[in-house]
Amino acid sequence: MKIIKIVAVIALFLIALALGSQNQSVVTFNYLLAQGDFHLSTLLGVVFVSGFALSWAVFGSMHLKSQLQVIRLKKKLSKQSKSIVVESKA
Repeated sequence: MKIIKIVAVIALFLIALALGSQNQSVVTFNYLLAQGDFHLSTLLGVVFVSGFALSWAVFGSMHLKSQLQVIRLKKKLSKQSKSIVVESKA
């Protein structure tokens, strides 16, 4: 199932790349301190990749945070279960 998802993402990326290569018009892009003239396909590609990287970083950090919480809770659970076993034997 994971391979199917990876193939689907790669296929969508290639389709976007093929469609983006057809947009060769030059546009003026105003950014924070200046402005520049870029090909529309290049501008769309850069924005797409930067958005993908930003979202990957945000959700990756959220996933890491939840995994660390799971590890801490498992340790806490094992400590409590050991103390319950010791109390029941006494």
